[in-house]
Formats: sequence, C-alpha cells, structure tokens
Amino acid sequence: MKVLIIGSGGREHALAWKAAQSPEVQQVFVAPGNGGTALEDTITNVPIDVLDLQGLLHFVKTETIELTIVGPEAPLAAGIVDRFNEHSLPCFGPSQMAAQLEASKSFSKAFMERYGIPTARYNSFTDHDKAIAYIESQSAPIVVKADGLAAGKGVIIAQTKAEAITAVEDILKDNRFGDAGSSVVIEEFLQGEELSYMVVSDGQHILPLASSQDHKARDDGDTGPNTGGMGAYSPSPLLTPELEQRIMAEVIQPTIEGMAAEGNPYTGFLYAGLMVSPDGSINVLEFNCRLGDPETQPIMMRLQSDLVALCLDCLTGNLHNYQAKWDPRVALGVVLCAGGYPGAYRKNDLIQGLKNSAQDGEKVFHAGTVLRDNSVLTAGGRVLCVTCLAGSVEEAQQAAYRAIAPIEWPNMFYRRDIGDKAVKQTPAAPA
Repeated sequence: MKVLIIGSGGREHALAWKAAQSPEVQQVFVAPGNGGTALEDTITNVPIDVLDLQGLLHFVKTETIELTIVGPEAPLAAGIVDRFNEHSLPCFGPSQMAAQLEASKSFSKAFMERYGIPTARYNSFTDHDKAIAYIESQSAPIVVKADGLAAGKGVIIAQTKAEAITAVEDILKDNRFGDAGSSVVIEEFLQGEELSYMVVSDGQHILPLASSQDHKARDDGDTGPNTGGMGAYSPSPLLTPELEQRIMAEVIQPTIEGMAAEGNPYTGFLYAGLMVSPDGSINVLEFNCRLGDPETQPIMMRLQSDLVALCLDCLTGNLHNYQAKWDPRVALGVVLCAGGYPGAYRKNDLIQGLKNSAQDGEKVFHAGTVLRDNSVLTAGGRVLCVTCLAGSVEEAQQAAYRAIAPIEWPNMFYRRDIGDKAVKQTPAAPA
C-alpha cells in the first residue's frame, strides 16, 4: 500500500520513517517533507503545501493512497479530515470540530470547565483594556496565550504584570500572531514539572502511547523564551502507574467521552500537556490534536509495533484489537536550532557532519532542512533532532550529545541539559 504523511517537520520525518518500516507499505510520500525525508530510500517528497487541501486530495486520488496521516495542527484545524471523509479516503486525525481542542484555547478551556477537567484558572478577552484590567487584579507570574494556532510560540510566561501587559499589547494591538491573536487567554501560573501524555482514540477506545517529557524553554535550566520544544525523552520517570491512572480518569477519559457527547467523536492522536505540581495535583496546560514535536521522535524510536496498522485499526473502530509494543530502552532527542530562534533566524546555511541512516540506536531526524544540489541546508528555526536509544536516561543522553559533536553550521545552538531532571529522578541500578 501507499501512505501519505502531511507535514515538513521532525515529527513528520519520524512518522514517515516508522511508516516505511511497515511490511504492508511499498511507498511513503511526504507533503511537502524536508531534507531528511528527501534522503530516505523509501520516502518521496511531494511539493504540496499542508494547507492546499484540494491539491492534497487530488494527489491522494491520483496515486491511490490508502492511508493519509496528518502531522501538524493547521490542516486539521482547516478541516482536512472532513474533506477526505467526504470522498471516502482514510485520513488519520480528528475532525475540524474536534480539532478545536487545540485550534482555540478559549474553546478548550470552556470544554474543560464543562467536564470538570483540571486546568489553571483563566479568563478570555478580545478587548485590550479589559485584559489589562484583569492582569492588574492578578498576581505575577502570569501566563498570556494567543487563542489560536501560533506554531508553539503563542505562550508567554510573564514574570511581572508589566511583561504580561506588553504580551497582551503584542497580541491584541500589534497583531503579532495574526489571526491566532484575535483573542487572548490569561491564566494563573502553575508550579511543577511538565509531562507530555499522548494517546490514540477511535472515538470510543483509548490506547496510551509511551510517556515522554518535553523541554519548552530555549535555554539551559528551563530559562529563556518558550519554543516549540528543545528536546524530549521517553519514557518519563515522572509518570508512575498511579499517576497514569489519575490522568486517564481525570483528563483523557472525560475528554473523549465529552467530545462524543457533544457530537464530535475524537479520532486520532490526542496530546495532553500536563503540569504535575509538587503536591501531586495535575492540571492540563494545553491539548494538542496531534503528536508533539520533538516527543514524537523518541516515541517512534521506541515503537516496535506497526504504526500503519495502528492508524488503520483506529480508523475502523478496532483500536481495542491493537497491541502496542515498546522498546524497553530510553530514547532521548536533542533539538539543534538556528541562531536567533524562536525569533528571527538565518536560513540556507550548509549543515556539515550529518549521518543519514539509523545505526546503533541513533537517528538524526530533520525538521527545518532542505536538500539542494545534494547538500543539506538549514530552512527553519528548529533544524534537527538527534535521537538515541540506550539502556538508561544517562546513557541515552551521553549518546545523543556524542552524536551531535560532528554536526555544525554557523550559529547553531542547543540545550546541553536535556534529560538532566530524568537522570536525577531515576534510581541508581543495584550494584
């Protein structure tokens, strides 16, 4: 069979790489793909934008694609699954209405209120003056979010009220995030540690994926501006069996049941970004209607069962028949970025020292890259995710940073502490 992956990031490279390993798959296409997917033997890039729904539909029909997997959130929010369903074409992801869980933070927060799903106290505003008055009545730190999709950059953790007011002005008055900033959500700041919890749902049944932990802040020690993610590891030692039971009971099951009750059954990947507080309480920071990036890269490294079979079982309502198998080892990925990210950055720098094939539990997943004249050049802010499998968090961490050593381009930077918290949390092996 033929499979199409929609997207161009590290998540899509990892999904395409794993889909190509299915014994049922002869060819994987990626639209539009990146320099890394262009280098894979069994993967072909097609130059169709993720929001060109008509172009994607035409390609799928012409090539007789039997499964489309949507990577990023924008085409889901634009209704690609609904369009494909109208033509009886299997497309893995939630409907446009269900994708509002990510596409609108106001919708998501109101939904959580309706179903008693724990989340931070908040208020939504379209009026600049009312938003500022609300900030003045709160204490800092405080969190300011653009309501819509902002490519992972629409969240500002303001340390002072003045910073929060500036953030509101950037979003509502200066239109920093375009249509995504037509309204703003202001939340209380939550203390604790972030946990990424991802599942697959067919609208009724739920299959948890391997746990993972992301690093959102740009700089070491969780400092600096928020990014789309600077690195991740799986599994997370933060997730105990007891905590997972609570997450399923308090967050995931009410979400799937609530969406079904409102006539929007949720099919596809569901990502809950959670804050686990020191007192053990859990709160939803955000919902994503797709897999996280860079969490997907370590998770796909650990997935030993067939990704394509998983998606097909989900689309046919047979998710309860799927058995997920995971490599017991730890996978850890470090994101390499272009200087200036998450602000303005330079493109078209030559990347040196790359290895393409996965070997000895090591794989470099591409995100912001392009292949030109047989050379790989930078083409985005988050450029690569160097991901390694090993017997422990510390070993995977050491392997990843060793693998980074030969890779270079001007002004490349990355965090040097990805996995440090997990190393401290993981008990030492008995002598």
